[in-house]
Amino acid sequence: MAAANEAERVRALVARYALPESAGEQLSTLLGLLADDPLAPTAIRHRDRVLDDHLADSLVALEVPSVRDARVVVDLGSGAGIPALPLAIALPEARVTVVESSGRKCAFVVRAAAECGLDNIEVVHARVEDWPAGLGRFDLASARAVAPLEVVVEYAAPLLAVGGTLVAWRGKREPDAEAAAEAAAPVVGMAPVAVLAVTPYEGARNRHLHLLSKVMETPEGFPRRPGMALKRPLSGLSGPPRPRSDRIRR
Repeated sequence: MAAANEAERVRALVARYALPESAGEQLSTLLGLLADDPLAPTAIRHRDRVLDDHLADSLVALEVPSVRDARVVVDLGSGAGIPALPLAIALPEARVTVVESSGRKCAFVVRAAAECGLDNIEVVHARVEDWPAGLGRFDLASARAVAPLEVVVEYAAPLLAVGGTLVAWRGKREPDAEAAAEAAAPVVGMAPVAVLAVTPYEGARNRHLHLLSKVMETPEGFPRRPGMALKRPLSGLSGPPRPRSDRIRR
């Protein structure tokens, strides 16, 4: 990607979402880190693909009003800081918390946030199921390429305040996966809201944002122990789980 064309495309993203003046330089810095830093935990290295598949794909969530309005955000399984870092750039008044179980990935996000000049990022090295400090704190949870949709619903629900929103990035729509998430949602106090087809960049296909709302308090018994959401998905349970004896109560 020619430097002039790259700069023009970054400016186009800033204009499309009416981002702050500082966002262009910060997005360019992040683009360089993801493409060139040998320790960046991503398989996508071509600069044009980083711009499309990481930056533009993250920022498309700004088309959702509840994302624009969010002030306390948690990004689940953030990996290389996507979508957390682009959203922190776009929403400087929001506090964005990254929850990531890999220490190596956490270290990269910390370094990237510093190089981008971000002071609204917190990085938590933990599994979401083992982070009681986060329970009920957030008005937005984001999740991109983390786990099956019904598992993401279970991860997010305990962290959201009532009225909060989960936005989950997915590709092609899968009726069975969506049905499983719809079955899991009410078990943890969530309800499906919408599935939005989005076009983060020209030529993008099969990109969807799944929106769910926290409509009531998550019952006792959640979060379940690490691994249980994948091992025993909520859509297959006949009743609510028993409360965890090791769960720290709010």
